[in-house]
Amino acid sequence: MPTPFSALLAETTQQSPARAAITAATRPAEPACIAALLPSATLTPAQRQNAEATARRLVTALRAAPKQAGAAALIQEYALSSAEGVALMCLAEALLRIPDSATRDALIRDKISTGNWRAHLAPENPLFVNAATWGLVITGRLTGASDEPGLANALTKLLARGGEPIIRKAVDLAMRLMGEQFVLGETIEKALSRAQTLEAQGFRYSYDMLGEAALTAQDAERYFAAYAHAIRAIGAAGRGRGIYNGPGISIKLSALHPRYTRSQCARVLGELLPRLRELAHLAQSYDIGMNIDAEESERLDLSLDLLEALCEDPALAGWHGIGFVVQAYQKRAPFVLDHCIALASRTGHRLMLRLVKGAYWDSEIKRAQEAGLEDFPVFTRKRHTDISYIACAQKLLEAGATDFPQFATHNALTLDTIHAMA
Repeated sequence: MPTPFSALLAETTQQSPARAAITAATRPAEPACIAALLPSATLTPAQRQNAEATARRLVTALRAAPKQAGAAALIQEYALSSAEGVALMCLAEALLRIPDSATRDALIRDKISTGNWRAHLAPENPLFVNAATWGLVITGRLTGASDEPGLANALTKLLARGGEPIIRKAVDLAMRLMGEQFVLGETIEKALSRAQTLEAQGFRYSYDMLGEAALTAQDAERYFAAYAHAIRAIGAAGRGRGIYNGPGISIKLSALHPRYTRSQCARVLGELLPRLRELAHLAQSYDIGMNIDAEESERLDLSLDLLEALCEDPALAGWHGIGFVVQAYQKRAPFVLDHCIALASRTGHRLMLRLVKGAYWDSEIKRAQEAGLEDFPVFTRKRHTDISYIACAQKLLEAGATDFPQFATHNALTLDTIHAMA
């Protein structure tokens, strides 16, 4: 008699030892994980001294630099270390994707009305920053919900109601200015054009197509076309510089299929893999790198299946442009790297392995709690993620010619630790 999960069990294949090790490390106890990682994450005294000295020099130089002008100065003033900075980043991320005015107004009221904006006024700030801050002070006053009696408050409420379209337009414009600090261009052509100045100084870019996961087949087709167009544009801009010296691209697999979940494994492999192969062959024709981007933890197995299929594709043999992003905040990260390094050795590829810390922490914790699981797939403390990151970096640096290590971090000490280790 079939059970509710008979169909899913029938699709389950026998895992290799390396893949079984990844599965076994999904939700182990956190103290045991850290104890195993600490030896690899421990620097020599000389390495630690070099890393701390370089990080201190870097941070001191940045803080001593003259304050920037325009939107860059606004970003500097409203850092993510402040509640107001977090509120503005939430607005910048969400406001541009809200289609109706009523919801936009509600979001602005929620994020602006409670902030301590006056605390960011300072004589030494650039005029642009203080002017924008006064705008936030006034906006917060106008949008704040107050039940105080009196004529003054009644007039404030009246002005707020009449002024909401103006406030909405002003905040929308400000968020677009701030967004330009984080988004290189609205189109791949604009992004490639803006990158030329820094590329001339030696910088290298991997382009990420911002967007949500596909919800329909039409969405997936549109994202596929956008990726193909971007690869052609990046390939042309690369001018034959190759996968290491030229620009590359990151691919979000959930954008290429509306049912990118473990329960739809057979369908995903049958429908998404041909699309992924087509994009990989296109990137190969231009000799640009293509990284499979990291997503939520429950999608890791599917991503590894697709990575393995690409590496075993005879048409891609000898091409070293296949890449994979590994999140250090997942407890499985060291075992994922072991598998990827072994896969590269077995298939004759030099995989580009990009180590990141991870961007879905809140949702990972929430889903594990909602499901009533005994433990989490990610580390619960930032310092533990940092330990995992350094241990994984050591593994990448020791792998030799089987991988091309790439490191992504916003942390100065992490950056200089990698520099000292390498």
